[in-house]
Amino acid sequence: MRFLVCAALAGALVFSAASSPAFPVKGEDCSRCHVLKKEEAASLLQGVIPKAKVLDVRMSPAKTMWEVAVDAGRKGIVYIDFTKKYLLSGALVDLKNKKNLTEERLIDINRVDPARIPLADALVLGRSDARHKVIVFDDPE
Repeated sequence: MRFLVCAALAGALVFSAASSPAFPVKGEDCSRCHVLKKEEAASLLQGVIPKAKVLDVRMSPAKTMWEVAVDAGRKGIVYIDFTKKYLLSGALVDLKNKKNLTEERLIDINRVDPARIPLADALVLGRSDARHKVIVFDDPE
């Protein structure tokens, strides 16, 4: 009899945990409940990466942590979990598609907009109204 009562209680605990709001429903938007502002991310990172400037905070592809774009001399990505206790610094890889998601995001945040490059003192070779332009940087020293 004692075994049946224990088994019933264990089953009730398993089924109640599965339907608990702490376990997100497939497709649910986690950013409704979990919020991390730039200022809070900066204060969390202060002891770990002292001179880091937080550029952007967004939900990571893993959906259990935030992706934080930082600039500490060079741009990088770190991840902070929803409990705000753990920091992950490294590559987030999609195992199914075999894609390095961190590398793709780093390429995106380090992309340079050619329209923002000052060309007032540039040496122009060829037609200045050409459809395609190539910008070359050279250091004579």
